[in-house]
Amino acid sequence: MSAAKVKMRAKKLRDQPASVQYPSSPLTVESSTQNGGDAPDTGATGGATGGDDPSDVKSPVERQKSRHHRDGWVRGHQKDGAVYAKDMSKYISGGAFARARAAEVKTMLKAVTRTTGSCHVFGALPKHMRRRAMGHNIKRLPRRLRDVANRMHKKSLQAGSKKKKEQAKSKSRKARRRHGNLLLEFNRRQRKNIWLETHIWHTKRFHMVKKWGYCLGDRPTYKCYRPCYRAMSTHCLLQDLSYHCCIELQGEEDKLLACLSQLTSKEAGPTFAAALCISGRRQGSVVVYRAGHYPSQPLGPVTFLWRPRTQGSTHRQLWIWAHPSIKQDLLPELQRVCQCCEAVVPPVVPVVTPAEVVPSLEPELQSEKTPEATQTLRTKRKRNCKDASEPPAKKILGDGTRSPTTPVTWRSSSTGIVINDLTMEIVRYRLIGPQSHSVLAETLEAASVCDEINKSQPSFLWWPEHCKDESKMNLHQQQADIFHILKDIYSTGELPSGTVLGLTVDDPRLTLPTKKVKALPCVKSTQDVDEERRKELVLRGVPEHCCQSFLWEQSVRDNVTDNKMSEQELNRMRSEVLVPGSRLSPTPLQGRVPMLLVHQPGKQVGHEMSSWGAGWDLLLPKGWGMAFWIPLVYRGVRIAGLNMSLKHSQNKGTPHFPHDYPDCPAGLRFQEEQEAELLDKFKRRPPAKRTNFVKHGCLAPFRCPWQQLAEEWELTTKEGRVEEKRDGQTQTTTDTDTVMEEEMTSHPDLTVTKTQSCITVLRNRKSLKLLSGWCRPTTSKGQRSCRVGQVPPLCSSAVSLFLTEHGMSLVWVRLSLLSKGKPELHAMVCVPVAEDLRLLSKKSDSSCPQEPLHRNHFKSRIKRRNKGSKKAATSSLSTDKTEAKGSDLPSASEPKLTTSTEDPQSSSESSTDLIFGLWPDPLPSITSHCSRVSLGWVTQGDFSLSAGCGEALGFVSVAGLLNTLLNQPMEHRGMVLLRNPASLHYRFAKINIEV
Repeated sequence: MSAAKVKMRAKKLRDQPASVQYPSSPLTVESSTQNGGDAPDTGATGGATGGDDPSDVKSPVERQKSRHHRDGWVRGHQKDGAVYAKDMSKYISGGAFARARAAEVKTMLKAVTRTTGSCHVFGALPKHMRRRAMGHNIKRLPRRLRDVANRMHKKSLQAGSKKKKEQAKSKSRKARRRHGNLLLEFNRRQRKNIWLETHIWHTKRFHMVKKWGYCLGDRPTYKCYRPCYRAMSTHCLLQDLSYHCCIELQGEEDKLLACLSQLTSKEAGPTFAAALCISGRRQGSVVVYRAGHYPSQPLGPVTFLWRPRTQGSTHRQLWIWAHPSIKQDLLPELQRVCQCCEAVVPPVVPVVTPAEVVPSLEPELQSEKTPEATQTLRTKRKRNCKDASEPPAKKILGDGTRSPTTPVTWRSSSTGIVINDLTMEIVRYRLIGPQSHSVLAETLEAASVCDEINKSQPSFLWWPEHCKDESKMNLHQQQADIFHILKDIYSTGELPSGTVLGLTVDDPRLTLPTKKVKALPCVKSTQDVDEERRKELVLRGVPEHCCQSFLWEQSVRDNVTDNKMSEQELNRMRSEVLVPGSRLSPTPLQGRVPMLLVHQPGKQVGHEMSSWGAGWDLLLPKGWGMAFWIPLVYRGVRIAGLNMSLKHSQNKGTPHFPHDYPDCPAGLRFQEEQEAELLDKFKRRPPAKRTNFVKHGCLAPFRCPWQQLAEEWELTTKEGRVEEKRDGQTQTTTDTDTVMEEEMTSHPDLTVTKTQSCITVLRNRKSLKLLSGWCRPTTSKGQRSCRVGQVPPLCSSAVSLFLTEHGMSLVWVRLSLLSKGKPELHAMVCVPVAEDLRLLSKKSDSSCPQEPLHRNHFKSRIKRRNKGSKKAATSSLSTDKTEAKGSDLPSASEPKLTTSTEDPQSSSESSTDLIFGLWPDPLPSITSHCSRVSLGWVTQGDFSLSAGCGEALGFVSVAGLLNTLLNQPMEHRGMVLLRNPASLHYRFAKINIEV
């Protein structure tokens, strides 16, 4: 009987007692004894099966035929043409027979006495005797059931006297879409993941993902890859980066620098104490390490911004912006170095009770309200009187997942430093593209000064009070003049990197156009432009005093957020304008917003496309996100998500966090999540449609074992076995597999060990410049060489000296394909042999080397596992699961399965861990597994629209790279091979280290 028929029969008989089931297979010992029959004598009596005569032994076929004649009825026709036996069992045991029949009687009584799903007493009656009137008149029931019915009726009356819990009614869609109910629903959905202020706008147009505790837009629902690239190259692209965390440090300047110096090193570039950055004129960026552990244990990259100095004060204020994935590592480290262990508990906001909001009712009206009337009101769909008296729910601004009692401020009694967590307190938008300044100039207007009447009157708003101070108004006028000069700049990339400009603007909703328009640069005549001031702005940037902004003050931010004009009020004022569509005049007092404009540098490495991808960051107080987002969208910008951020970093040639930081804790967590996601996607495909990475020679298609790569190259360099590996590169596939198997057994130290990662990424500026010069940097496609400074010659002594300091390091490289091809994620970077370099000299596109197919070492194990699992499934479905099963004899197929599992070769690796097409852990030697020695892997790869060829970004081993450069001729120095995980073809590429 097939497995499908076994399942069908088991489904039909699942409610029957086990003692009366007749098996569909020939009757065995256990089935006959189950129904009371006697088992054949196999003990001392020496029956047919227990004798020692060799003639009694029968073959499996004969034994099967004899069973058909001896046993009872079998479903279906018999293959051997056997007939069914008509004789009954000759032996019967009284005790076993009685037990089997007792089980049948018990099951029958249980089925008869069991009532239906209804708990009412007449549910025990047959269906033809039931009447609807029995529920109202007990005398309609038979006399034997009337007493039970009376008791149930009394119990129901007692339960009815109690106050029943009100059943929640499902609201209609119209009720659910009311503003109050919708707001409550949105607030409930923000308890687990934080929503940005533009969340609703993004959910209607983007595919949303939940990452790092936020709901973020990943990619648009429409195709816009090339339009987004054109926007970054020619116009403007807009992103919401409000999910980036902001940590504020306040204290004396010397104490802040002393604490922060423990987290950075001057060897890796400018630190927190850079002259231009500490003045507040520029934004800086730095890679932060654990205190005193440089160059190991990095935490990740951060950007920082100092508040300009106040005359006569040494108190400073610093904002550190970090990715949300490193906040859990960065914040405790800052608290430790600054000695800020005293948490400041936030003040408890008193809850306004209904009695404080609505005056109490008169006694006469209160006495008239009865419980019946209250119950009637509560059953309505609308909010009842009690709910109406409560203050309405407010929209969540900021972090909705944080408890009100969670501390966000920490102090230090010894250093006087204060740390504030400003996560989600400041909105941050990023505009990318050469016309970003044109979009800002069209959208924003400098705040208008209050008239004399508003200045003379006291006001709770912040702007009228600031207008009374003449020095502040002079500063505001100078900032407005500089912002006016921005309109005359041709491209955003002309300004110095990291320039900061403080400004106060009017509410951009007041100047919202009636339809979308594309912001273009303002072309003016030469006499209208102050050429000297424009040149000074381009060369020197914004003066230090103009970098000041009221956004640094917590009181101003809270005042602006709390007094924002609602859309309803704004629309009411627009309706009262005499000329529809004209601007509101005068500007409402609550329509002034402080902000910061921070210039973002473009491409700063390499010799091509300088300043590509430059733009501006817009910093705003919370609550004003959508008020600025919609006006920016109406200026013709493109909106991008997380996916385009990765492409932006790829075109700039910079590492993207956390994808390209394998030595950081956040980078390790990201790689584990990415591996699990890719592996799950791989398993969802049927085995016949999967790529067999074992035959392709790809050991780790879903991850990059950097630790094992660095250890193998360090061991190879120390033992000086580079030449031996190169001699063995031209062996056949069989020889390579044989060597691989020998290394798996003879070199256990080359396998993957899940230990603490001790690899580091080379970030020393001096070492990177030296390594870049040895690689002979070229332009894209290797068309022409680039000029480099004085570099010492590459020799064995220089390599040995370099490896003593950076032997276990990885280096960030850019790879440009010389011909066709598109690099993919986790593509392998390999070393070409002498024969490959001769093919490169022919300059033929069809002369790319190819990897021979590898032998699948796990195919037989997977087949045995699948065969064993199918046999186990069939046997478990075809036999009855009873208590007497444990004492029965094993079947003929069980010893074979046990023998296969007891094989010593397969006992070392569990067969359940094998996945068709993937290598199981531990991995063999990575460097010598393929016919070409491996150097590293690709972490970002695609066809570059800016370079016009395939480009990849990734990491290679420093030791492997130096050994490769040392053994390559000068004309081919820096040439490597790229191979995608699902391909056998190698592609030539030029390696560049851009500093």
